[in-house]
Amino acid sequence: MSGAYDPIMSILEHWVDGAPYRGASERTAPVYNPAEGVVQKEVRLASRDDVDAAVAAATRAAVEWGGASWARRQQVLFAFRELLNARKDEVAAILTSEHGKVTSDALGEVARGLEVVEFACAMPHLAKGEYSENVSTGVDVYSIRQPLGVVGIISPFNFPAMVPLWFFPIAIATGNAVILKPSEKDPSASQWMAELWKEAGLPDGVFNVVHGDKESVDAILEHEGIASVSFVGSTPIAKYVYEKGTAAGKRVQALGGAKNHMLVLPDADLDLVADSAVNAGFGSAGERCMAISVVVAVEPVADELIAKISKRMSGLTVGDGTRGCDMGPLITKEHRDKVAGYLDVAETDRARIVVDGRGVEVDGASDGFWLGPTLIDAVPTTSAVYTDEIFGPVLSIVRVASYEEGLELINSGRYGNGTAIFTNDGGAARRFQREVQVGMVGINVPIPVPVGYYSFGGWKESLFGDTKAYGPDAVHFFTRQKAITSRWLDPSHGGINLGFPSST
Repeated sequence: MSGAYDPIMSILEHWVDGAPYRGASERTAPVYNPAEGVVQKEVRLASRDDVDAAVAAATRAAVEWGGASWARRQQVLFAFRELLNARKDEVAAILTSEHGKVTSDALGEVARGLEVVEFACAMPHLAKGEYSENVSTGVDVYSIRQPLGVVGIISPFNFPAMVPLWFFPIAIATGNAVILKPSEKDPSASQWMAELWKEAGLPDGVFNVVHGDKESVDAILEHEGIASVSFVGSTPIAKYVYEKGTAAGKRVQALGGAKNHMLVLPDADLDLVADSAVNAGFGSAGERCMAISVVVAVEPVADELIAKISKRMSGLTVGDGTRGCDMGPLITKEHRDKVAGYLDVAETDRARIVVDGRGVEVDGASDGFWLGPTLIDAVPTTSAVYTDEIFGPVLSIVRVASYEEGLELINSGRYGNGTAIFTNDGGAARRFQREVQVGMVGINVPIPVPVGYYSFGGWKESLFGDTKAYGPDAVHFFTRQKAITSRWLDPSHGGINLGFPSST
């Protein structure tokens, strides 16, 4: 029966100090297989005492790890990278079973996370300080970057591997110890990566996983032993995390929601646009903050573009992610029903449903949390279908008369995460990248997620705080700069040593 589960089924425990940790809490939550609509395991939900235990272990470990040589840390990072790359199929299977995304999408998620691990492998160079000789007679000034200590990461359900990988490789490479609180909806990937860190040689206590809900989130935000918090999720929760964390004296980077637009000019290659809209709108069932959810079509291209998008949608298969389908289920029944409810809103607001994803035929169990790709034309900009972050496989078409009208539509929104323009006019593209008020811009690229050595983050209500994820911003976020002014009256002599210099 749908949603039924065995009360003695396995329980996923926390990971603290290099081993599974049951903790004091008796509370658990179900972890579903969304393609089947059944519970496959339970996950332990942490109490404040459990968070305290994890912080205590991390605090002990941070002292030694923060003092470890760059060479030692780099060796562990390289080992973790090799293990993750060699065994990515394992974690991809976990993502498919708990999130529902198809296997190819899960492997792509891991690949993007690997980029950040590889970036972190270069940390000895990236975290170098500066040196100025003889700023005054006999006086030198130089700077160093040191770890914060214990850092917290709160990650969302939609990318159970990639989003944590945006943060913890850089945090660990710079000498910090980590408390990761993954989504309780799909927590097993974090546990798998914790075991991988241990295999790579990371000392116990440097990487800890605490499962839970709001109780554990608040414990992390308020704990005086945690120096910073990194968060990805919806805008209301991002704002809450930012305000509560900064009030407790922490550094906070809180990445929120999005309503990403694709502006299509009349000279664009409409076949490329149609491919890109389908890929960016329905990949991962639309459950990603970089999904394109609104196509802003500058007339007269809308009708032709809708025909091309509709034709491509008709060839998509929806079903179990292990069966070679194009799109999987949504994460929970409740979320599926919420997303499907926007189609009722669209009909009420006199939009035109071109492709209806309700009742889609699927290659999967009847109790899965299914909603097929949906295309809606003539969406009023006053409708909740346009203004809300739906976070599902719903693509809206808004028709405008000019570039200027499309730009104003994008800039007037509350979010500023990602956007794209499709055109063959270099001048128009250059103007757009300068004038659009959004943090990440694609030019004939539908999902402008920066590579690992640039930073990820939006503007306006898509980012709270001034520090983005990964890339150069993250190096600064997870370290503190110390400036040193030095005077030595006499040169010292270190004696004779004919051995080859060692960095370890």
